[in-house]
Amino acid sequence: MESPLLPGGTIGILGGGQLGRMSAIAARRMGYKVKTFDPSSTACAAAVADDHTTAEWQDRAALTRFAQDCGRITLEFENIPPATVEWVAQSVPAHPSAKVLATCQNRRREKEFLKAAGIPCAPFAVVTSLAELKQATQSIGFPCVLKTADFGYDGKGQVKLPDASADLAAAWEKMGGAVGVLEGWIPFQMEISVIVARTVDGRTAVYDPAENIHRHHILHFSISPARIPAPLLQTAKNLALEIAQKIELVGLLAVEMFVCDGKILVNELAPRPHNSGHQTFDAHQTSQFEQHIRAVCGLPLGGTEPLVPSVMVNLLGDLWHGGQAPDWTKVLNDPSAKLHLYDKGKAAPGRKMGHFTVTAPTLAEALQRAEKIFAALERSGK
Repeated sequence: MESPLLPGGTIGILGGGQLGRMSAIAARRMGYKVKTFDPSSTACAAAVADDHTTAEWQDRAALTRFAQDCGRITLEFENIPPATVEWVAQSVPAHPSAKVLATCQNRRREKEFLKAAGIPCAPFAVVTSLAELKQATQSIGFPCVLKTADFGYDGKGQVKLPDASADLAAAWEKMGGAVGVLEGWIPFQMEISVIVARTVDGRTAVYDPAENIHRHHILHFSISPARIPAPLLQTAKNLALEIAQKIELVGLLAVEMFVCDGKILVNELAPRPHNSGHQTFDAHQTSQFEQHIRAVCGLPLGGTEPLVPSVMVNLLGDLWHGGQAPDWTKVLNDPSAKLHLYDKGKAAPGRKMGHFTVTAPTLAEALQRAEKIFAALERSGK
């Protein structure tokens, strides 16, 4: 069994995006040193790390140098080759494991894991050719959605097939992958996500579900806690705990779910901090980023109770008009609104540049104020 890595030690983070940045901030607050590794020399996490390595994921010499002096290695996004994690894990405990990473970064393996584990999810079929796609639509039915098996997120790599008149050949060509997953379309009432942490010795902590509202397939608002009945809330938390145990998680896992007809269906897994958990920085006993560090390092896990209702709002590059940042006083004028910018440099449409969180005595008030602030931000740059 691994010994805990106590504050004062060094944590290596594979990936230099905003999730790595916020994880590094949490680690440094706890007294850890932080090293980051990313193919980009301008990765935003590098600004808050003690050391940053710029190299490709396959550069084993660079990975070996990076791993030196680290007491733990973790990751901040799942589009990392599992072989990279396997390599560094030869010399340093690395969490989550390459096996967990490989399962969650591929829709086929992810869906097959969920099915084998008895976790409720949408009906699906794996397809490797146009002929198999045509056959699968007969069993899955319409409407359905074709998804690439690899590297799909924020709605990328997906084609909805609304009815039998859909052009399957065009959909297959658009997906552009050798392997796809055809899923039944779920007419859900709400999308929620649950964040769960687990240590190497099996201790767990789970957050209440957050309710997620999307724009153009990208998370827009995350409402915490989700507006669902208490029994359904507990069912969602229990499913997340069950998945964490069965996948043998060490670290943090976000479980995206659909609420439909009083039932919960699991949609996707992400073995890392998650966009829908950003409000935990300002509104919970322990932020998801600190919990990530605690779990990876084998420390006691922190409390997950919400301190106050909250709404998190993503800030995309679409808000920057003519390269000009929005008027941030629109956020800062609200005394309980917390602004988080990621220092990513140039803004681009769809690029996540930051977020803000609004807290209030009631969820209705927090949502009303968040909507008002966001509308003012949109107007400020026009």
